[in-house]
Amino acid sequence: MALPIHLADAHWEMLHPPLMEAGSYAVDPAPSGPPWRQWDAVGAREAAEQGRFAPFGALPEGPSDTILLAPGDLRGTRLILERAGGYCRGIDGRDGPNLACQGCDLPVGSRMDDCGCWQLVRLLPQAVVRLPGPPERPVMDWAELLGTGALWHRLSEYGDIPVGVALARVVAAAGGAPVEVALGPLAELFGRALGVLLPAGDGAGEGTKRLDLAGPGFGEPAADLVVVPVHPQTGDPWQPSAGAEPVPMDAALWAELAFPPHRTRLPVVGGLPPGVERDDPLPPHGYPWQPSVGAFRYTLAGMPAVREPWLRALYDRGC
Repeated sequence: MALPIHLADAHWEMLHPPLMEAGSYAVDPAPSGPPWRQWDAVGAREAAEQGRFAPFGALPEGPSDTILLAPGDLRGTRLILERAGGYCRGIDGRDGPNLACQGCDLPVGSRMDDCGCWQLVRLLPQAVVRLPGPPERPVMDWAELLGTGALWHRLSEYGDIPVGVALARVVAAAGGAPVEVALGPLAELFGRALGVLLPAGDGAGEGTKRLDLAGPGFGEPAADLVVVPVHPQTGDPWQPSAGAEPVPMDAALWAELAFPPHRTRLPVVGGLPPGVERDDPLPPHGYPWQPSVGAFRYTLAGMPAVREPWLRALYDRGC
């Protein structure tokens, strides 16, 4: 699977569900875990080599290319008790690899399940040997993803995280220009935040970039920037053909905007019978998520564009 977008943030002092679906795995190319170094000690050049272009907490210097699994998918390991440190309700890998192979007793990875952490196992790349097995799940095309409900996300209650990631990508793509958001779900989700983060237009539309949704089964409206879904298996964004700049978004969130369930349940013509209509609740207005500030800043910190003065000034405001 593609690396889950929810790694960009977590909800502090909350017990989280497993990040990975059972029977799946992902590879995280970024360093993770201890030892940790502060930004001032690392320096901007070395931090950029690790994919960090603005200060965002301490930088991990643990192994890269760790393999992510759901804890329930792991077999044949034991907990290294002297490395089972955590904050309050579990373990978080702060002391280094906390899982050992039951056969050879060598460290193989870390389990995390403390509050404020996604339940997750990170296996060290040198501890993993690929063996022949059943064929991997075939990659679904967009028609299958849309038609089978595969874009439904079990982590929807953490929707503020992909919203924060997508907002950061939109702001960076705007390049400091005003953005006019197409009316509808996208405006309900981003309109207010973009009005605060980006300059207002001059009224004539000159220099203003138009933002709209585009994607499979939805079409390509005329726009300068189009929010498109990222394939949940490959991590590749859907590519527009009309020349607009694509802005990637978590596919489950994109599907919620492009094909809102609470809007498509209503009758196409006519109305509900008398006596039923007054008992039927109005469709929800807007969306329950505010963009995660942590995910917004984490995403910007990982983009070279954040070194541009206008965007770095916005980042340093702590928005």
